[in-house]
Amino acid sequence: MCDRPELVFLDALDDVFLGFEETGAVAVWNSAAVEVTGYSAAELADATLADLLAGAELLTDPEGELFESGSAVVETDLVTADGKRLPYEFKAHRLPEGSPAAFAGIGRDVTERYRRRDRVERRERALREMYEIIADRELSFSEQVEALLSLGRTELDTDYGTLSKIDGEEYRFEIVDSADDSVEAGDVVPLPATNCERAASEEQTLVLGDVARDAPEETDRTGYVEWGVSCYIGAPVFVDDAVYGTFCFYDTEPREGQFLDWEVTLVDLMSRWVSYGLQRERTTDRLQEQNERLERFASIVSHDLRNPLNVLKGSIELAADSGDRENVERARRAVEQMETMIDDLLTLARSGEAIGETTAVELSSFTTSCFETVPAERATLSVETDRTVHADETRLRQLLGNLLKNAVEHGSTSGGPKADDATGESVTVTVGDLDGGFYVEDDGPGIPAEKREEVFESGYSTSNGGTGFGLAIVAEVADAHGWDVCVTEGAAGGARFEFTGVEN
Repeated sequence: MCDRPELVFLDALDDVFLGFEETGAVAVWNSAAVEVTGYSAAELADATLADLLAGAELLTDPEGELFESGSAVVETDLVTADGKRLPYEFKAHRLPEGSPAAFAGIGRDVTERYRRRDRVERRERALREMYEIIADRELSFSEQVEALLSLGRTELDTDYGTLSKIDGEEYRFEIVDSADDSVEAGDVVPLPATNCERAASEEQTLVLGDVARDAPEETDRTGYVEWGVSCYIGAPVFVDDAVYGTFCFYDTEPREGQFLDWEVTLVDLMSRWVSYGLQRERTTDRLQEQNERLERFASIVSHDLRNPLNVLKGSIELAADSGDRENVERARRAVEQMETMIDDLLTLARSGEAIGETTAVELSSFTTSCFETVPAERATLSVETDRTVHADETRLRQLLGNLLKNAVEHGSTSGGPKADDATGESVTVTVGDLDGGFYVEDDGPGIPAEKREEVFESGYSTSNGGTGFGLAIVAEVADAHGWDVCVTEGAAGGARFEFTGVEN
């Protein structure tokens, strides 16, 4: 408290008031100075600015701004009696002659200002680092995601950060940044065990600073009960306008408060970029596949169509010279061969496109209807499945039609025309169940093991009259549905085509 009656009004100030001489000696103070510094009035009477301010020289330097202009504003630490340093802003002015001190300053605690400034600077650094990560062309997409997860963990102060993919009821960790090895890339857990199921189903960012406090209904998940996930923030990522998975951060320690709006915004920004990156990768893969397909088609067209064109040209010339009907017939067969090849090429070109709406298809009756369109006087169909699959009916008809036709016309992909040859032998085609799919097999001569890797290539054929596109169409349609297909030996030694990963 001021010891001069005419200055007692200074005690009404909440801010620290100090009057001091040119030497820095403290001459006047108010009660706030006593309360904040912890010094007694007697101690302040013997103190100098150097005892109270870390940057006292900013106010006591004879060549400094205060002496030259008569006023100055400085930011420095106020040092208390017990050694604590408090961020303060001092506004000092020269006092008129006859005043109780040469200078006077009012100090205001700017701790919150410093905190806000630190928060702003930290956020600017985070955004700058995020930009540098996503703009770095030397990094692969996976490396960029890893760097974002590491940055996010630092900013959010969590032990775990993951990019995960949702596949049905499975939740697969694709990229992981964590404080330990309790979770690693490639691990698969049930989707219902995770909070990510909710983020994905609601298609919006889920924010749980304390799972038990903020969403007690989620505490029965395995993630909380067994893994101890107690705080969570995660956003869905999208590819082709559908939820691909989640980009999330979590910890086993709950937060006292909630995640800040800034932290939610950061996760949203990162997840949106990841969605963009995944979409870009998928689009790039599709374009590359299309380019490869176009190159393959160009090669096939330029090579395989040239033979029937040469036959057609030569036959027409011979027919014009001789009038021999056999030359006309040869020309007609060349035209038919080209028409067949063009039809197959168009089918193949479209077979790899994204499938349309899928429906539940009863495999037994559907296969039977496909078999009715295949010329098969000496062929038998045996259906040993009651499976229902979700598929694009048009594409599935292409797949089954080509397999049935291939089996019937060739007895298998490596034999001659078995059903129509002079021996009168017939071929039996069987469609049956597999774990997670179905198979189509025949009892023909089969496919040699060394040739099984080639059969799905465009243009592969063991028949002089075949275009070689049938099994390529089968592979493309299977891939468009997300199915895996392989060829092996059937029970009777014929060709067996197995399809797995088929949704019921």
